[in-house]
Amino acid sequence: MSTWSSIGLAKASRRASRAWLAVYLAAIAPALAQTPNTASPIVLDRVVAVVNNQAILASDVDDEMRLSVLEPRAAARTAESPRAALQRLISRTLIEQQIRDEEAQTTAPTEDEITSRLATIRRELPACIRQNCVTEAGWKAFMAANHLTPQRVETYICNRLAILRFIEMRFRQGISISREEVKTYYQDTLLPQYASGVKAPPLEQVEPRIEEILLQQKVNVLFGDWLDNLRKQGDVEVLDPSLEPAATPGPQGAGTR
Repeated sequence: MSTWSSIGLAKASRRASRAWLAVYLAAIAPALAQTPNTASPIVLDRVVAVVNNQAILASDVDDEMRLSVLEPRAAARTAESPRAALQRLISRTLIEQQIRDEEAQTTAPTEDEITSRLATIRRELPACIRQNCVTEAGWKAFMAANHLTPQRVETYICNRLAILRFIEMRFRQGISISREEVKTYYQDTLLPQYASGVKAPPLEQVEPRIEEILLQQKVNVLFGDWLDNLRKQGDVEVLDPSLEPAATPGPQGAGTR
């Protein structure tokens, strides 16, 4: 049997398993909808996407939407959408699966690192500044307003730090920034940001920061290409049509999943 035939049979088998699971849940749902002692319905969770046989639930999407308030770019979004939250979950699931597959030797974030990142969020996140999260009362009010718990926030920070550490370890090594690249950034990007008559800092003073910016830009490009490749090679299936990403025209008008 050819490799492509094996892959096709494997995917067909996985889809058959999911179909069986859906039928099974549909069959037992009436029995689970109420308990013997009460007529109150029980809300059942549901699978909205599958990433390489790993299910993403509707409750995971709801949780991601709540946690999005902790993202630095949250202030730029007028409203978080379930579709955007699911796409982030799919990307993170692919990354975490790859970390396990590569058996990457990333060390878990320390308590000090988690505490430091939490302090930064409480001090610098725009939504936190408005609610004075540096105080315990302000932080508790912020979490209550966004239906968060200290344990969930800590888990969120721990997962983000672990992924960032993996990205740094995998993509940062071997990247070098030339002196010419630093000079070009200084002349073409940094200096124009200073108003006329305002003295800009000398290149020698800002060179380390420019190197860091250029390094991060290159890491972001490599990481973005790698993640796109994971999506293309992986078996990603969105089961809820309302959460499908918006179609984008391709070379032959094809949409993206």
